[in-house]
Amino acid sequence: MTLVLEQVLNGLQLGVMLFLLAAGLTLVFGVMGVINLAHGSLYMVGAYAAAIVAAKTGSAVLSVLAGLGAAAVIGMIVELGVLRRLYARDHLDQVLATFALILIFNETTTLLFGRKPLFVSVPKMLEGSVELMPGFTYPIYRLAVIGVGLLVAVGLYVLINRTRIGMLVRAGATHRQMVRALGVDIRMIFTLVFGLGALLAGLAGLMAGPILSVQVGMGEQILILTFVVVVIGGIGSVRGALLGALIVGLVDTLLRAFLPGLLRQVMQGPDADALAAGVSSMGVYLLMALVLLVRPRGLFPAHA
Repeated sequence: MTLVLEQVLNGLQLGVMLFLLAAGLTLVFGVMGVINLAHGSLYMVGAYAAAIVAAKTGSAVLSVLAGLGAAAVIGMIVELGVLRRLYARDHLDQVLATFALILIFNETTTLLFGRKPLFVSVPKMLEGSVELMPGFTYPIYRLAVIGVGLLVAVGLYVLINRTRIGMLVRAGATHRQMVRALGVDIRMIFTLVFGLGALLAGLAGLMAGPILSVQVGMGEQILILTFVVVVIGGIGSVRGALLGALIVGLVDTLLRAFLPGLLRQVMQGPDADALAAGVSSMGVYLLMALVLLVRPRGLFPAHA
């Protein structure tokens, strides 16, 4: 029972990390119509900025501010310098341009910091574990990651559905020319939306630092799962991004944890492990295919 609970919490923790990335990605695509393959690079920027500041200063607060600020500022620079020129172009041009940005970000990071991974310590206030039930403890930091992700989800819901800025964002996504005709600077709205998406990616990156190693190319490793989340949840839907991320996180984690043991009941050990590894790797993609068969536009294909 404790093993199941531990893996469920691990799945939720992965899910909220994917949500932070998917929320920014789905906002950018849903509002601006831009496919941004470089979104994972902003995740890497946030992780590197936080790791370097933490190593230099030892301050968790400064490292968080550095990670968020670096990702948001560089994201807005990318939008102003590159993506703004691609709004009227087709998606192939956007894919090629943002793929080029991935290469530029990776090579620049390698030149500045090398290819050696950086390891980040858990902030002192979040060290250790807490007993959730008799005989079962769980790391405080991972619980904090889950809590932050859920708070961000609530904050995004309020921002998009209950504020004037959110109203303009939703209007700009569906009636761009009308919003511009009413005197709203739609380009500024786009820049702010992209900056918010970059900030969320940076938040995911800095929180991933103490759990994973910070290294060149870390953004591409998680970007594919993020696109799966967006497709399952529905493009342009923050609510769908949250639900899709939690489903993907749980399915991926539980399959990797329990499928080998289940298959060993009917197969020999090496064969079971090999089959389990393959099926676990395909699990979320099979889930995506199933969702698309039933709901081709995703679970919540509306602007949330």
